[in-house]
Amino acid sequence: MNTEIRNVYCVGRNYKLHAEELGNDVPTEPMIFLKPSHAVVPLDGATLELPQGKGDIHFEAELVVAVGRNYEPGMSADTCLSAFAFGIDFTLRDVQSALKKKGHPWTAAKGFKSAAPVTPFLPLENLDVLGQQDFSLLKNGQEVQRGHIRDMIFSIQHIVEYIATHYGLGEGDIIFTGTPAGVGPITSGDHFELFWGSDRQGSCTIA
Repeated sequence: MNTEIRNVYCVGRNYKLHAEELGNDVPTEPMIFLKPSHAVVPLDGATLELPQGKGDIHFEAELVVAVGRNYEPGMSADTCLSAFAFGIDFTLRDVQSALKKKGHPWTAAKGFKSAAPVTPFLPLENLDVLGQQDFSLLKNGQEVQRGHIRDMIFSIQHIVEYIATHYGLGEGDIIFTGTPAGVGPITSGDHFELFWGSDRQGSCTIA
């Protein structure tokens, strides 16, 4: 994927067990929020500087899909999407909890610099490819999350149609499709690795 990233859409609570582990209701329609494009950084072994002194920061591993052409009504996700990768939705959890209580947007908890590191994108011929393997996140060598598209509450086709209808969807947009259960806090020095099946796609270390 060589196109400059434009909009970064994220799907909240798209895995039932993840919604339950945080004590949240399971949504009845896609729950969409945005991250600034400046939050996206390469997940290529770099050391990431994340906010300090703002409470717990949680990791949330996700499948990320890239839009290769402007969406038109009735278009299939196979036609609209051109690539896929894996990312971590870093979240200031204490900040998010405070914002939720006030009914405020989540930007301060989700949109900080380096909040959306992403592995290199792989070409996506069709959605069937995404169902061939699990993706997983290792923290300091131990698996902490594992996900598969079959466990999503809302399918990728549904997500694409929903975002396109409500917000618009075009070339250069990417979508974080939701995180499976197993999210947890990070500490300085933690090392994260993202896998697609048995193949490592990217890694990072927390400063």
